[in-house]
Amino acid sequence: MARRAEAVAFVLVYALLMGCSRTDTPAHKRIEPVYDQKTGKLQLLKYDSNGNGKFDTWSYMDGARVVRIEIDTDEDGKIDRWEYYGPDQTLEKVGTSRTNSGKPDAWTYTGARGSTVRVDVDTKGDGKVTRIEHYERDLLVSAEEDSDEDGKIDKWETYEDERLVSVAFDTQHRGTPDRRLIYTADGNARLEIDQRGDGHFVPAEEHPVAPRPRR
Repeated sequence: MARRAEAVAFVLVYALLMGCSRTDTPAHKRIEPVYDQKTGKLQLLKYDSNGNGKFDTWSYMDGARVVRIEIDTDEDGKIDRWEYYGPDQTLEKVGTSRTNSGKPDAWTYTGARGSTVRVDVDTKGDGKVTRIEHYERDLLVSAEEDSDEDGKIDKWETYEDERLVSVAFDTQHRGTPDRRLIYTADGNARLEIDQRGDGHFVPAEEHPVAPRPRR
């Protein structure tokens, strides 16, 4: 039964790999399965997507279940795409390396129709997600960031038609923004201030300046 289930898994991954095949060479001639020596359980499927004799895709298996697929798309010896699959074999997220370091630093989550809904980013390459981008119809609409990695969001961005329209900052570590830059379509920008942290921003030029203490 185990071997039969693994044969089904082989066919499943075969179909997945054929979706990224870049050659007419039969795929079965470019796939090499790896089994656990003690249990005989399928652990890995190596795949040569372009038939050049070099493996560039590795499908990590838990017997009949696909766990993760790693791909070296440019064949430079470093993985640059990671696909993570859930128990029902649906794609849960895709990891990429924005810095080409061989380690994932951005993870893309898709919605029911396959469009991007969220991207988590490790901006400093230390394994911590410090920026979260939100998408609608594959377009970036907002983002939030913990720029100093203190566990609190301190930067907020909003977008319209892929154009940055505002950036807000928490300069007082209150957990809410107190400075905000508004960008107009003509490229100009204005600064607004929320001194009390109650969500009421006023133009910087209208903000009262506290008198300097007398010496």
